[in-house]
Amino acid sequence: MENVIAFFTSVPLTEILLIYFSKVVEVTISTVRTILMNKGYRKLATILSFIEILLWVFIASVVINGIQDKPLKGIIYALGFTSGIYLGSVVESTLAFGQVGLQIIVDILDEMELVECLRNKNFAVTHYHAKGKNSDKAVLLLSINRRGKDKVIKDILDLKPNAVIFGNDISTIKGGYFQKNVFK
Repeated sequence: MENVIAFFTSVPLTEILLIYFSKVVEVTISTVRTILMNKGYRKLATILSFIEILLWVFIASVVINGIQDKPLKGIIYALGFTSGIYLGSVVESTLAFGQVGLQIIVDILDEMELVECLRNKNFAVTHYHAKGKNSDKAVLLLSINRRGKDKVIKDILDLKPNAVIFGNDISTIKGGYFQKNVFK
């Protein structure tokens, strides 16, 4: 029992908190940076990479020094890493960088009402006719900022509850009319 107590008290609480929260911040930045880089936000990702590696150097040196005598540092470091991955994904999803392409399938009789509603909200809409299993359909295409995706989908479903909606992240957009993103 004394060995267990000695293990958990071998590192001062302030050092444990410093390691844990610093690692959480570092990995959160790393997660967001990776996602931003994949979405083409190179400038912002580059700035975050500098902060990330600076934190890593200092945190790793604190953990590595004396880890044989105080293995609790390694466990706290790993817990900080795990928490940072989760928090990073939450932060990125809240910031919602990037564009989403929506494909909306509605009955052909509902097409123009939905097109006009979306265009009145300043969305560029491309639409065409298609054949469904039992009836003619209209397919509407829009490119929107990820940040407003849930509201747009809710608005569409409020107006046309039977609409079928597909969404995909967009990595490349060239030409046409679409919402610009200020972070690129």
